[in-house]
Amino acid sequence: MSKVFKNTLFFLFILLSHKVIFAQQTNFILIKGTILEKAKNNTEEPLRYAKISIDKTTYTYTDLDGKFSLSIPDTIQYIIVEHQHVQRDTIQLADKTKELQIVYPLYVKMKDITIRERKFSTEISLLTPQKVENINERELLRAACCNLSESFETTPSVDVSFTDAITGYKQIQLLGLAGPYALITRENMPDIKGLGVVTGLSFTPGQWIESIQLSKGTGSVVNGFEGLAGQINVEWRKPSEHNNWNLNIYQSAQGRSELNVYKTIKLNNELSTGLFFHAKSNWKKMDQNNDLFMDSPLGNTWIAANRWMYFGKKGKEIQLGVKYTSNANWGGQWAYDNKEIPQKASPWGMNMNIQRLDAWSKIGKVFVKKPWKSMGLQLAISNHEQQAAFGRKTYNASEQTAYANYIFQTIVKHTGNVLKLGSSFSYTQRNEKVNAVLYPIQELVPGIFSEYTHTFSSKLNMIAGLRIDWHQLYGLYITPRLHVRYAPKESFALRASIGKSYRTASIFAENIGYFSTNRNLQIESVYAHGAYGLKNEEAINAGINATYKFKLNYRNGIFNADYYYTYFIQQVVADWENTNQLRFYNIAKNSNAHSFQCQIDYELIRKFDIRLAYRMNKVHVAYQSGKKQNPLNALHRYFSTLSYTTRSKWTGDVTVVYTGKKRIPSTSSNPIAYQLPSYSPSFLTLNAQIGKTFSKQLEFYLGAENITNYMQRPAIVASQDPFGNYFDSSLIWGPAMGRNIYVGMRWKQ
Repeated sequence: MSKVFKNTLFFLFILLSHKVIFAQQTNFILIKGTILEKAKNNTEEPLRYAKISIDKTTYTYTDLDGKFSLSIPDTIQYIIVEHQHVQRDTIQLADKTKELQIVYPLYVKMKDITIRERKFSTEISLLTPQKVENINERELLRAACCNLSESFETTPSVDVSFTDAITGYKQIQLLGLAGPYALITRENMPDIKGLGVVTGLSFTPGQWIESIQLSKGTGSVVNGFEGLAGQINVEWRKPSEHNNWNLNIYQSAQGRSELNVYKTIKLNNELSTGLFFHAKSNWKKMDQNNDLFMDSPLGNTWIAANRWMYFGKKGKEIQLGVKYTSNANWGGQWAYDNKEIPQKASPWGMNMNIQRLDAWSKIGKVFVKKPWKSMGLQLAISNHEQQAAFGRKTYNASEQTAYANYIFQTIVKHTGNVLKLGSSFSYTQRNEKVNAVLYPIQELVPGIFSEYTHTFSSKLNMIAGLRIDWHQLYGLYITPRLHVRYAPKESFALRASIGKSYRTASIFAENIGYFSTNRNLQIESVYAHGAYGLKNEEAINAGINATYKFKLNYRNGIFNADYYYTYFIQQVVADWENTNQLRFYNIAKNSNAHSFQCQIDYELIRKFDIRLAYRMNKVHVAYQSGKKQNPLNALHRYFSTLSYTTRSKWTGDVTVVYTGKKRIPSTSSNPIAYQLPSYSPSFLTLNAQIGKTFSKQLEFYLGAENITNYMQRPAIVASQDPFGNYFDSSLIWGPAMGRNIYVGMRWKQ
């Protein structure tokens, strides 16, 4: 089946490639709306036969009900309305995913236009072949959202958990698969991978984030051959769009202090810049579970960034950015002093220092006379340096990366056929030293890609993509992907997707919890030329989803349901099933994952939203010892949030999550005192936050996390003997920290 699919797309690629030019990352979308005009007695009537256009060749007319729909490239930022009552009016498209409602005063030109809509904090368009959850700023502000790893507390699609009970780092899961299987990008450029695949989630402050686009399953081939479980794209605040000053101060009862400052400088109508600064300090020792280990490490983090944006009058665009991160953490036993070298100290200690530099650029051009035609070049480099010691283990590493992606877009005959072609190149040089053993890895990957978007009608459209890459270590990658959308009615859309993905596992960075154990490391090499002597990962993902937007009692609602299936052709397994070992090895086939989720968002009363969700992740790994459920992964999860805003600008948010039991890797060979049950208990967590907006500039918020104070006990196996054979802090299935109360202030000008 996969060969037929692959060959079909390859034939499509060859057939169309002689007609096209390259493409920028834009989509062909369908704009819908209703145009009304005021009548007598303050009523509204449809404005019939009004012309809606973007140029002389792309136009439509409103029907008897004043409704219209028009397919346009998403590079277009306006539509033109023409009618004898309004003559000619240009409407700017602030949000192309929303259906417009435009009301004109009777016989009055252009002015006094009213556009009305009610947005949810997470929106899903019904128009695109790929389902994308657009998480806007209002959603992010419903929780503390101190960094990217904490930005999904109110999002049912993503699981967030601690990597271990000592380092304090959090990891995410999507479709029941670990975070590294998702492609995490910053404005559609690779961001978090390699050495930063877990630690890097905490290096994007939440206050810098404007929005997040979350998609499940394989995504666009334009972004690469990775991203098996989905894509998380983070949009930073734009200096050309936001306030001059933005300040956030955060303080928690657990001794975490944060300061975020953002300033924009608009030099002229074409050039602007943004300055970002983040400072965090964990200064208070906490031991809420009384195991004589600090629940969270102490330390300081400093992050600074600067971005520039230039928009020329002739369609030219240039963006530049640079970010520097300095992170120093230390933790372990209560008596540990970070001035001591952990492996030589009597108390067990953890000490980790990371220095990272990122720089990126986007250069693009939209052809003004042909707005459906554009091209762009993306460039990025990074340097990551870290030194870490965990008890008697050391993990020192460095990584340098470079990335280039050239994209060019045009249409084939008409705007219903959009084609993208491009080429990319990525380079990674990584050196990891675990204890005394050095693991050098170099990856060079050039590639080409093509993606074709075809709109058959307002009800049916698709995106078919194919990319071919040559990996220096693993040879030829052929990556076909397909997304199809069918909408039998305006309020309902069915989507399906299938695609392939490849990945090189970064086994140490992805399993950083290993270093907080006394397990012996074993890598079973089967491919001498591969990273760590292992083969790459290769898998196929297929999924279907349905989205239905409805009105009930004059209130808006959205219902979503999706199912995704992942099948591994080749997988790198981290085997924790032997108490004294962590083994890495390749397995071929039989590992798979089923993920089902349904969710409803509804406005119960004005400005009072409710979200209910259920998710099942059934993930099986084909270990050498037999097929087992993926450890520390809940089969069932129930989720609900309530959000209310009063007329006096008070806000309240409550999130309740019920997590089902999780399988715990076997500890049966341990002494009885150090054995854990085969499954964790189910548990419930409760978070809440209230806020008050005093003016357009000033807002205060107060919140509490884990209000029920539920904690995993024990969080660390054999915590009394950290240098013994059974010490293990990696088997985390529940909250590693107790109740946390926080307060904060936001100020903008």
